[in-house]
Amino acid sequence: MQNETVWSFCIPQVIKFGEGAVEEVGYEVKRLGGSKALLVTDAGIVEAGISEKVERLLKDSQVEVKVWDKVEPEPSIEVYRKCYDYAKDKGFEVIVGLGGGSAMDVGKAVGMFLEYRGDPLDYVAPPTGKGKKYAGPGIPKIAVPTTSGTGSEVSPTVVISLPEKKLKVGISDNHQRPQVAIVDPLLTVDMPPGVTAASGMDALCHAIECYTTRGYARKSRPSSPAERPVYNGATPLTDICVIEAIELAGKYLRRAVNNGYDIEARKGMSLASLLAGIAFSNAGLTAVHAMAYPVGGRFHTAHGVTNALLLPYVMQFNAAGDAPKFAHIAELLGEDIEGLSLKEAAKKAALAARELALDIGIPKSLKEFGCREEDAPHLAEETLKIQRILVGNPRRVTLEDLEKMFDKAIQGEL
Repeated sequence: MQNETVWSFCIPQVIKFGEGAVEEVGYEVKRLGGSKALLVTDAGIVEAGISEKVERLLKDSQVEVKVWDKVEPEPSIEVYRKCYDYAKDKGFEVIVGLGGGSAMDVGKAVGMFLEYRGDPLDYVAPPTGKGKKYAGPGIPKIAVPTTSGTGSEVSPTVVISLPEKKLKVGISDNHQRPQVAIVDPLLTVDMPPGVTAASGMDALCHAIECYTTRGYARKSRPSSPAERPVYNGATPLTDICVIEAIELAGKYLRRAVNNGYDIEARKGMSLASLLAGIAFSNAGLTAVHAMAYPVGGRFHTAHGVTNALLLPYVMQFNAAGDAPKFAHIAELLGEDIEGLSLKEAAKKAALAARELALDIGIPKSLKEFGCREEDAPHLAEETLKIQRILVGNPRRVTLEDLEKMFDKAIQGEL
């Protein structure tokens, strides 16, 4: 790393992890100075009884709590607006996001809107939004995941669907990162196999992409005369996190899908998701996520499934960009690379990821979502616009490269 660059590493103020960690939620609300909380969740979490449990824990700590349970999967901008409209002017002092990434994302964003007002699009980057920045951390936010994959509990980013534009956009701001993440593997045991598979592969995507992200410099303090380059991309700290996350996912994801009450597997996947979330929210991602955004926006595919399906094709392309790390990924996923050349070992990483995905029921090709060969050029063009992600890809990507990867993913031919 060059002497004139520095890198940073940001995490929530507090992370609580382990069986029964959710019992700490009331204490954390009070520690943050709250006596009135908004619990943001979805109907499925309510039906499963998880919301009622968290309400009880809050009330036992003398916290007044209201529940907003209308979060939808891949939430549209209207979901964010409706939650904000419900919450504003009610005096909430802490926001608790309970559920998968969608519920946590909505909770995180609404915690910011309550402080800084405006519309969600005000904070989305141009050209879709106005690119407005938050001035501070907003209303304190606690994130409690019930899935193992998104990493939203430690991430500064939220994802917003714009159905009328067939587009997904995001708001990324370090102030949006929750103050507290409470990760209790016992909350994940009732996840259906399909959700377990999709969310688990999302965590693996985060880890693999982050591990192989190319370093690049950006300017910090752009309004300051003393501008200096700041390092983005994989760092020694993010590498430590994702190496463990990849190994955990390779070891436990199949088990968690096949037996949701395997507590050891659930705990392993919860930790994999947490570590991958910490890492990618600092180092960034690669072409997998950039390609997934236009696919999800156009074909309404679930985020985790889309990433999982695209991952092997991007890994196959990227292996030449960082062969040592891809060879290591193959080994972490259980492949025997002894005696192989570095190039041959690196190629096995994509095959290992593909095998894992197929073993847990991830679709083989984008054709299964209605995507056709004629869609590839448009999807490639939309992906190329997402340079904030593509800039970290370990191998430079052209429009032609993206079209070829989409063609392969549509056909299902690795």
